[in-house]
Amino acid sequence: MNWLSQLVSVSGMNFRNLGKRLDSSLVAVIGFAGVVLVVVAILSVRNGFQATLGMTGSPDVAIVLRGGAGTEVNSGLGGDVAKLVGEAPGVVQGAGGPVVSPELLVQISLKKRSNGMYSNVSFRGVTADAFLVHEKIHVVSGRMFTPGLNEVIVGANAARSFRGLRLGNVLHSGRYHWRVVGVFDDGGGLHNSEIWASLPLLQGAYQRGNSISSIYAKLTSASVFPAFARALGSNPQLSVSVERESAYFAGQAKGMSLFISIVGGIIGVLMGGGAIFGAINTMYTAVAARAREIATLRALGFSRTPVLLSVLLEALLLGLAGGVCGGLLAYLLFNNFEASTFNQFSIIAFRFRVTPQLLLQGIVYALLMGLLGGLLPAIRAIRAPIATGLRQV
Repeated sequence: MNWLSQLVSVSGMNFRNLGKRLDSSLVAVIGFAGVVLVVVAILSVRNGFQATLGMTGSPDVAIVLRGGAGTEVNSGLGGDVAKLVGEAPGVVQGAGGPVVSPELLVQISLKKRSNGMYSNVSFRGVTADAFLVHEKIHVVSGRMFTPGLNEVIVGANAARSFRGLRLGNVLHSGRYHWRVVGVFDDGGGLHNSEIWASLPLLQGAYQRGNSISSIYAKLTSASVFPAFARALGSNPQLSVSVERESAYFAGQAKGMSLFISIVGGIIGVLMGGGAIFGAINTMYTAVAARAREIATLRALGFSRTPVLLSVLLEALLLGLAGGVCGGLLAYLLFNNFEASTFNQFSIIAFRFRVTPQLLLQGIVYALLMGLLGGLLPAIRAIRAPIATGLRQV
């Protein structure tokens, strides 16, 4: 009888006897499921946040900020810079000239619907060219604001999350009162958490003169970006930093993503350690209950390898069951769950994303915990003297 046949025989016997130790097996499965549930839930926050910022950027759009600013919040440019940016090579030429969008970003404080506490919201001033550059933006309810009037449109997430941002509401900000005339969507990106108004009016409301925060330029293709960036970098009239819009927003997600990954890793290790100890106890119990059976098999000629592998397979089976259950619960409870977080002093709404890759990672982690939990009991099973095992009652 070769070792593979022995493994099949021993493993079949183990699995048939699982019902006799159902309580201890369930403890291990629940432990694995709990770890996978928590870790997948935490990492789904990272996935959702990255996806929201990733959907905002486009590789054929460039963003221009003040040199060294790093973010729109910290950036400040003169309005005349937009003309110089429009003259750079690679910018799309529309019916009204270069498709360049000068934008002003200010932070205002509004009450959240959920708890009544104040949180920051991005208030963005734009021109008509903004809707040529940010092509995903479209009004889903109401209408577009009228340039020259104190009107705003609000992102769908902002309208749901903050008080006073429903259609017809009047918002007081800066020196003006603004009427909400429309709700827009940008395909699930960052701008869904913003308020948009006419650029000159927002500049006047906050006494910003002709200053802006950033300039977005629509390029003829993603491949012309290097030439566009070189032209601006070599212009002695400018002191700016230039990035692809997609790279800029991906960079904004890095800090939060790294933090969530570290927290998820720490929690996963700590909880995983507890689950492994639970699995060790479960498998030790199983080995102790089958000591005489294992000794009998050894006396009949079964080698150590099939016995060891059979114990590990049982532990892997418990890990697989826990991983599947935990992943399924995480998907049902958290996938598309809407939440919000801070990024550069403003609130960004996003949805948790429990992806197939994340579920697979959770199951693999559960299998690893099962393997580690079954290793020591498996070694004990093959090292126990045959005579000692045969004397077990």
